[in-house]
Amino acid sequence: MTNRSRFMPSLASVFASAIIVASFMGVSGSLTAYAQTKPDAKPEAKPSEAEAQAAMAVQAGPDATAKLTLAEAFIKKYPKSSARPDVAGYMANEISRVDDAGQRLILAERYQKAFTSEAELERIRPILIDAYARGKRVDEAFTMGAAVLAKQPDNIEVLTTLAIAGTDEVKRQNNKYSEQTLQYGLKAIELIEGNKKPANFEDARWTYQTSLLPHLYLHMGALAVASGKMAEAKPRLEKAIALNPTDPTGYVFLGGVVDEEYTKAAEAFQALPAGSEKQEALRKATELMDKVIDLYARALGAASDKPEFKKMYDQVTEAITPYYKYRHNRSTTGLQELIDKYKTPAKP
Repeated sequence: MTNRSRFMPSLASVFASAIIVASFMGVSGSLTAYAQTKPDAKPEAKPSEAEAQAAMAVQAGPDATAKLTLAEAFIKKYPKSSARPDVAGYMANEISRVDDAGQRLILAERYQKAFTSEAELERIRPILIDAYARGKRVDEAFTMGAAVLAKQPDNIEVLTTLAIAGTDEVKRQNNKYSEQTLQYGLKAIELIEGNKKPANFEDARWTYQTSLLPHLYLHMGALAVASGKMAEAKPRLEKAIALNPTDPTGYVFLGGVVDEEYTKAAEAFQALPAGSEKQEALRKATELMDKVIDLYARALGAASDKPEFKKMYDQVTEAITPYYKYRHNRSTTGLQELIDKYKTPAKP
C-alpha cells in the first residue's frame, strides 16, 4: 500500500482555479439579472396627462444612465405622482441589467438619492449589495446585507449573493465573513428546497434562483473543505454532483475529501501488525483508493475539452496517476478509456 503525499493540501490551489471558474461560470455577480418586481399597489388617483407622458419618456432613454437622468427629472417635477412607483420599479430593473459592475454601482447609488421611500429603497438594495460584492467592496455588501436580512431574513436574493460573495472571499484567504457566508448559504438552500417563492417574485425570477441550488451546495461544500470539516463537506458535495453531474468541480472536491479518508486508512493499515485485522484495513483502504480514482476520473471526463478547467485538469491528472498505476501494475493503460467513459456527451 503506497502512501504518497495527500492531494488535499493542493485543494487550496484547486479552490482558487475551480471555484472562480464556477463563480462560477457566470453565476457570481449576476444574481439580480431577474430583478423584476411586481408593481407596488398603485394609488387610486391617476396621473395627469403631463405626468404620464413624463413617466413614459423615461423609457425612451437610450441607456440606463440616460433613463435615470430622465427619472430624476420626473421625480423632481412630480414628487407625489401616482406614476412614481412604476418609474421606481422600472429604473431598478433597468439598473439591474447593466453588465458593468462599476457602472451598475454608480447608478444604484444615484437611484437611492432620488427614490427615497422605503418601498423604493427595498427595490434597489439587493442590486446595490450585488454591485458591492462584484466590486470587491465586501464589507459594504455584508453590512448592508445584514441590515436587510435583519428585517427580511428570507430575502433569497441577498442570501444567495452574500453566500457566493463570501465563498469567493474565502478563496482569497479572507475568512472574515466565513461564518455568515455559511449561515446565509444554508438558509438560501433551505428556502429554495422548500420552494418558498417570495410573493413579489415572478416565475422566471424564481426559476433563476432555484437554478443556483447546485452552485450553493458546491460553495457550502467548498467552505467546509476549506475549514477542514470533511464530514460536513461530503453530503453537500454529493448533493452538488447529483444536481449538476456535468460540473467537474464537485468531483474534484469530493475526490479530495475521500482522498483524505484514504490517507488515514492507509496510515491505520501501516500501523497494524500482520494478521486478519491488517488485511481488513488493507481492503478498506483499497476501496477508498478506488473511489478516489473514480471521482478524479469523473472530474477529468467532465472537464475534458473545456479550456476554462485546464489548470484543474492538469492538477487532477497529476493526482490520479500514481493511484491508478498502483492499482494497475504500474501502468496507466486504460486510464484514458476510463476518463473518456465519463466525458459529457456532445449535444446533438
